[in-house]
Amino acid sequence: MRPIAFITLIVAAEFAAAAGLGSAAAPVDVPDTMAERVKPCIACHGPEDRTGRDGYYPRIASKPEGYLFNQLRNFRDGRRYYRPMALLLADVSDQYLLEMAAYFSTLKQPYPPPEHMSASPGEIKLAQQLINRGDPSRKIPACVQCHGKELMGTAPFIPGLLGLPRAYLVAQFGAWRTGGLMRGQAPDCMSEIAKQLTPNETNAIAAWLAAQPVPEDAAPVSALSAEMARRCGSIVQRGGAHPESGG
Repeated sequence: MRPIAFITLIVAAEFAAAAGLGSAAAPVDVPDTMAERVKPCIACHGPEDRTGRDGYYPRIASKPEGYLFNQLRNFRDGRRYYRPMALLLADVSDQYLLEMAAYFSTLKQPYPPPEHMSASPGEIKLAQQLINRGDPSRKIPACVQCHGKELMGTAPFIPGLLGLPRAYLVAQFGAWRTGGLMRGQAPDCMSEIAKQLTPNETNAIAAWLAAQPVPEDAAPVSALSAEMARRCGSIVQRGGAHPESGG
């Protein structure tokens, strides 16, 4: 039995126990579908984004397939660390991770409403500058160069930045800056960028992004520029796992 499917049965048993069902209850016929197999994922991530006692669980529905595959593999292989994910994915094959990524990439769910803008006018101007034009003097590219003009990602490896909470975005910048929880392969552009940005800049960017509505019919763009593909080579190959920011 596949690991995720086995965990699904454990979850079902726990629900049965909580409902007071005895051991003599009739066995449940569980359909052998991907929707059933990934119910352990839904237990934390939920049908929509949610905040739980273990912190924020980011949106995984509709993210690019290659990005989701890389994140799943990073958690399994220790390049990105969160203990529950590491335990859940231990010994899961690459092929099964690809099937999971394909399932969630096509899953359509509503986005949460934008957060209240918590930045000052000066911080808003700073965020818009970095998001749309970057800072060439520090070799910081604009966010839109990789994440797309509408900031909804670039297929198949780069996620969107809208529809995520400010606190989560700030935490991802911090993880990239320190390298403790997220470690990409060289060339590791997100780590380089995060180390260049000041805490005030990352806070401003996160506040601005979290306050933006998600465009209707939002979808990742289809291609990354040749310049950014060279600079961020570990993102754009399925063989090179890379825990990109944004969840």
